[in-house]
Amino acid sequence: MQADTGHAKAYPGRAAVVSWIFFDWAAQPYFTLITTFVFAPYFAAFVAPDPASGQALWGFATAAAGLAIALLSPVLGAIADASGRRKPWIAGFGALLVIGASAMWIGKPGNPDVIPALLLAYAIASVGVEFATVFNNAMMPTLVPPDKIGRLSGTGWATGYVGGILSLVLVLGFLAANAATGRTLFGLTPLFGLDPVTHAGDRITGPLTGLWFVIFVAPLFLFTPDYPAKRPIREALGEGLRELRGSLASLPQQKSMARFLLANMIYTDGLISLFAFGGIYAAGTFGWDTIRIGSFGIILAIAGTFGAWLGGKLDDALGPKRVIAGSLSILLLAVIVILTVNKDSILFIPVAPPVPGGPLFAGAAERAYIVLGCLIGAAGGPMQAASRTLLIRLAPKDRIGQYFGLFALTGKVTSFIGPLLIGAITAATASQKAGMAVLVVFFLLGLALLARVRA
Repeated sequence: MQADTGHAKAYPGRAAVVSWIFFDWAAQPYFTLITTFVFAPYFAAFVAPDPASGQALWGFATAAAGLAIALLSPVLGAIADASGRRKPWIAGFGALLVIGASAMWIGKPGNPDVIPALLLAYAIASVGVEFATVFNNAMMPTLVPPDKIGRLSGTGWATGYVGGILSLVLVLGFLAANAATGRTLFGLTPLFGLDPVTHAGDRITGPLTGLWFVIFVAPLFLFTPDYPAKRPIREALGEGLRELRGSLASLPQQKSMARFLLANMIYTDGLISLFAFGGIYAAGTFGWDTIRIGSFGIILAIAGTFGAWLGGKLDDALGPKRVIAGSLSILLLAVIVILTVNKDSILFIPVAPPVPGGPLFAGAAERAYIVLGCLIGAAGGPMQAASRTLLIRLAPKDRIGQYFGLFALTGKVTSFIGPLLIGAITAATASQKAGMAVLVVFFLLGLALLARVRA
């Protein structure tokens, strides 16, 4: 990488940047395999008593983890700024991800006794991956000049999607089999003797996610330089908390930053909920099994890869605010249309329902859901990548960690509200569609607040 002569600052070489990008590759299977396309739908369909209660229980666990992340993110970010180093935090919280994800193997079908321990493991892993991401994001300003931050963020997100795709292909093609046929998507017997009857191929996604993270996060620790150490943790605790109080007190004067953080709080809540329940919603609406949901996930991840890559270029060319606004508009439109899609209708127009045991995605409504999912995948990546770019452009450079903590705070402080509302409304109405309708409000409010941010 070339030095940014305008700022008289040298940046590390390509190996350091590529190794940082691989964090997204290492972490993404957690979101792809666990929270979206394989384990969450499996939990709702086979571990919980029924899909509606499964969606509700998963929502409550997601809400609890989100609340813990919201409360601690700014504090930990401020302490990290004061202490200097980022890697020890990434390692510590990465360990929580590995432990929690690996423990999810216990979630055997039809055994309600494991549900509390399973949801606890899911919450621990969620806390681990989110906190590790906070400190990884805080390393960005030291890696490339400011005019390349958007491309770096978009490339990281796109690389993460590719990692998610490959992990999903690995699970569907070689590990998870249809219980009726005993064969994977590629027509193979599952590797390692994984039993389709006990859904071992679905449950192995937990340990696989942990192993994947350990392997692919290693380059970050080997080749990406850390911030230099400033002071011991005990001193950093007091200093970090003082700086955090100062930053919070100054937010009313930083109107654009405050508005952006509030907008991020709302639209990220909607996006997290959409990703968390998209697979569960499809399982309940169309009766999709793991292979169908996973295939749907591969298609979405491919769309997300191209969306994030293109979004990174548009970010540097047009600015992150415009990228976020465009992405939000697409998400809003997609969710509204999804609410009109049923097994036998699209936009309230009757269509032929899928034939039981027929070809993959043969129904018109299923194909419409896939198209809408591709729009969501293509818009979600750029929105998240551009959001962390906009934060870097707005935040003081010497407090980037605590502002990424505040960024995580606003992304999580109400993140329990979306899943909680979806879970509560779904439980009260016994309707997945009614629960998902709340997402329209989140995206509308986020778009309205973003319009008042001056980048």
